[in-house]
Amino acid sequence: MPNGHVLYEVFLAVAREGSFTAAARTLGYTQSAVSRQVQALEDETGAVLFERLPRGVRPTEAGRVLLPHAEAVRDRLLAARTELEALRTLEGGLLRLGSFSSANAALVPRTQAVFRGRHPGVKVTRTEGPSVKHLGQLAAGEQDLAVVAPALATPPPEGVTLHHLLDEPMLVALERGHAHAGRRAVRLAELAAEEWIVGAERLEDTLFRPAVAAGFRPRTGLLAHDWIAKLGAVAAGLGITLVPALAAASVPREVALVTIHPDDVPYRRVCAATPSTPTAAASAFLGLLRETAEAMRRSRGFPGGGRAG
Repeated sequence: MPNGHVLYEVFLAVAREGSFTAAARTLGYTQSAVSRQVQALEDETGAVLFERLPRGVRPTEAGRVLLPHAEAVRDRLLAARTELEALRTLEGGLLRLGSFSSANAALVPRTQAVFRGRHPGVKVTRTEGPSVKHLGQLAAGEQDLAVVAPALATPPPEGVTLHHLLDEPMLVALERGHAHAGRRAVRLAELAAEEWIVGAERLEDTLFRPAVAAGFRPRTGLLAHDWIAKLGAVAAGLGITLVPALAAASVPREVALVTIHPDDVPYRRVCAATPSTPTAAASAFLGLLRETAEAMRRSRGFPGGGRAG
């Protein structure tokens, strides 16, 4: 099938110049090539588009009817090329970003701020939710990149690639006057008598899941889904709660943080997830995520590094 884009460009050039020879000179083609393209368009449309005159050509009635449509096709193709170039150079486009809640405390917004400064033309939309939801949306083509904490035993969906960012320790949030508030690390057994504030009735659905699997059953009192509510209760002396290290930046001054021994609550693997072939914007954001994660890891003593996985 003839290349429609070239046929219309040739048609418009001949109509504008009034001559196959002049159009060929303008386009950088041979005169015979221009004649073939016009003939191909006439065969495709089933109409004679130019009246051949002793000196040059002029559009027939069919040619005059086709002119505005050919111009519209040309303009749409030019607009498409401009938009595609903007995607490639990150001067425009859209990045659909997902992340789990505690990643939105510092890791994601810090990265997004740098990304916006470098690529202000790219619109970023962000959704928050559980990692399994984001992985499913990536596989369905509904997101471009997500920050997730995937289950170690479960491979990512087909077509999704994980990129390791850091291994996140778990902390316990205590009232400033608590006996363990000044310690560097603590074992869960030392906190067995404490009243814990949790985010779900099923402990298997909380950060306690690995500890519960190992046999630890905390005494639970308050149920609070929101981080502000959990930390407010801790500050008031109503109990203690687990906090992922990524959320440490949002902890109020009235609350002390102590690291939980990794044998009790293992470090959580935090990854960026992308389609197998990420967009230019997703690739650029991924690079900045790695830089932000590395800076956070160094400043907070996280194990591991920003290596790709």
